[in-house]
Amino acid sequence: MEKRVRQGVLPVITALIWGVAFVFQKQGAAHLGNFTFNAARFFLGFLVLCVFLALRRLIGKKNAEKRKSNPKKVWIGGFCCGAALFAASALQQLGIADTDAGKTAFITALYIVLVPLFGLFFGKKVTATVWISVAVAVAGMYFLCVHGGFSVRKSDLILLLCAVMYAVQILAIDHFVQDVDGVSMSCVQMLTACVLSLIGAVLTETVTWQALLDCAVPILYVGIMSSGVAYTLQVLAQIGTNPTVVSLLLSMESVFGALAGAMISGERMLPTEIVGCVLMFAAVLLAQIPVKKKK
Repeated sequence: MEKRVRQGVLPVITALIWGVAFVFQKQGAAHLGNFTFNAARFFLGFLVLCVFLALRRLIGKKNAEKRKSNPKKVWIGGFCCGAALFAASALQQLGIADTDAGKTAFITALYIVLVPLFGLFFGKKVTATVWISVAVAVAGMYFLCVHGGFSVRKSDLILLLCAVMYAVQILAIDHFVQDVDGVSMSCVQMLTACVLSLIGAVLTETVTWQALLDCAVPILYVGIMSSGVAYTLQVLAQIGTNPTVVSLLLSMESVFGALAGAMISGERMLPTEIVGCVLMFAAVLLAQIPVKKKK
């Protein structure tokens, strides 16, 4: 029961946090460059996880799975996942500059199609029910995010690469998290993404303390909740889980993003967006239907 709750609830909580983060990321983009904003958020996420790990050790609560304590695997896994996360985040920020937020959300969330496709090369089997769920979810995201037609531009191709990197990150987590402590690997993931973003910021951007102060609230939310908490929940949720099902649940961020925009920013939801939300919820419920194994 605990495993089922972890695999079904944690990705939805993660998607909720990420959905709300879209509002704060749009605010942050008005004050800071892409690399600088990402460096700040990942650094804050890294600090949050360092504090958590220190408290866990101080209180004396050992990791229940002591076999998952190989530092070398933690660092290798964290670096690979962090590098993919850095690339995905950077490409998303680059593409969103010339694309509306709805279309960005739709193209980015195409990782729900790419994860099972890439997974086939690594022996990850996907049931017919899950494939149907993916198709329904893609249709739902289209209604939710795309308005006024769909034309392909250079920024769209950049966002497609972003979706590819998010798919790589999800599969990388699936590969490494089975043999390491999830929180420790997430900490290294944050550090890696922070360092790579910082290098990009130093080479291409100029930042002032005033800009950082103006962006304090977005950085705090995205850094603590979206980076420190949500990405760690994602890692923990993927322990012993089908990565395709997890990616489907994570794609609910599109729904929560639309709802957050309506509640926080006063944005109105169109009838087509409501239809999209219904289809997304239906896809998630369909993916949770247990499949009887053949005897």
